[in-house]
Amino acid sequence: MNTFGDKWAFTSFGESHGRAIGGVLDGVPAGLHINIDLIRQELDRRRGVTGDGLPVTGVSPRAVREPDEVEWLSGVIEIKNEELKIKNESLVTLGTPIAFIIRNRDARPEDYEWLRHTYRTGHADRVYEQKYGIRDHRGGGRASARETAARVVAGCIAKQQLAQQGISIHASLIQVGSETDPTRFSDTIARYQQDGDSIGGIIECTITGLPIGTGEPIFDKLQAHLAFAIMSINACKGFEYGTGFGGVTQPGSAINHISGGIAGGISDGTDITFRCVFKPTASTPKAFEELKIKNYELKMNKGRHDACVATRAVPVVEAMTALALVNLI
Repeated sequence: MNTFGDKWAFTSFGESHGRAIGGVLDGVPAGLHINIDLIRQELDRRRGVTGDGLPVTGVSPRAVREPDEVEWLSGVIEIKNEELKIKNESLVTLGTPIAFIIRNRDARPEDYEWLRHTYRTGHADRVYEQKYGIRDHRGGGRASARETAARVVAGCIAKQQLAQQGISIHASLIQVGSETDPTRFSDTIARYQQDGDSIGGIIECTITGLPIGTGEPIFDKLQAHLAFAIMSINACKGFEYGTGFGGVTQPGSAINHISGGIAGGISDGTDITFRCVFKPTASTPKAFEELKIKNYELKMNKGRHDACVATRAVPVVEAMTALALVNLI
C-alpha cells in the first residue's frame, strides 16, 4: 500500500531517480492556512541542512544538493500576505484533494547501471524483484529514503492542523552508536565516515497536548498506530514507548504508575514519549570492499550515502507521528 490513513489520507508516489516524487492528501479540511516557510524548514531538516545552510556531518551529497522545491498542483489557493496580515507566505486549503510534487533535480540514474544485474545486501533490491518480477535499480527506486521528502510535506501540514488544537510533536536524536552526548554526535559520525563505514542512532519523540480519548481499542490502539507509522520509515528497526524494553528489568511496583501517556490504547492527557532506532546505512565503501565487488571504490564514489541516516530521520519521525494522530483524531 502507498496510502497511509483512511480519514485524513496521504498517498505517496514516485521513485528516487524518476522525474519527481510527490503526494496526494484527501480529507484535509477547508480553510486550513498552510505556512509554506515551515514546510521549507522541515524539508531542510530532512536534507540535513542547518539554518546556516551548512550540511550536517555525514549527510549524503545528493540530499544537500536537492532543493526540494514543492510544486502545488491542486487543493490549495494562494492568499496574499496583505489579506492575511502575516509575514509568512501562506496557502489555504480548499477541502479538495491536495496534490503536490517535488522534482528530482539531482537524479543520476546512470550512476546505478551497475546495479541492473546486481543485488545489494541490506537493501530491498532482491526481494522487490522476487515479489514483482521487476524492480527499479536506480538507487533503490521506490524503496529509497528519497520518498520520505513527500512524507515530510504531508506531515508538516498535519502538524499545522494539530497545532490549532494545541497538539505539538518534537523529536530529537538522543544517541549515535553508543554515544549519548549530543555535542559529540558529529565527531562520532565523522569517525565512521572517515573509516568508510556507518553507524545507527536512536530518536526520541514527545507528543504534548493530546486530549484524553485518542485511540480506538482494541486493534486501533494509539500505540499501535504510532508503531505502524514509525516502523514504515526506511531503516527503522525498533519502537518503544513509556518504560519500553527497559521496564522488563524493573518490578511492577516500581513502574505501575508510569502510563507513558497511554492506558488501554487510549491517550490519558499526559505527554507521550516514544523512541525508535535506525540501523546503520547498508551501502558503505567498507561494506562493498568486504563483498569484493569489483571497482567498488569507483562505484561508491558515484553512489551517495549517509554515514548516519538517523540524523535526517528526525523530521520524518515527526511527520509520520502527525499523520498517525491526525487520522485518529
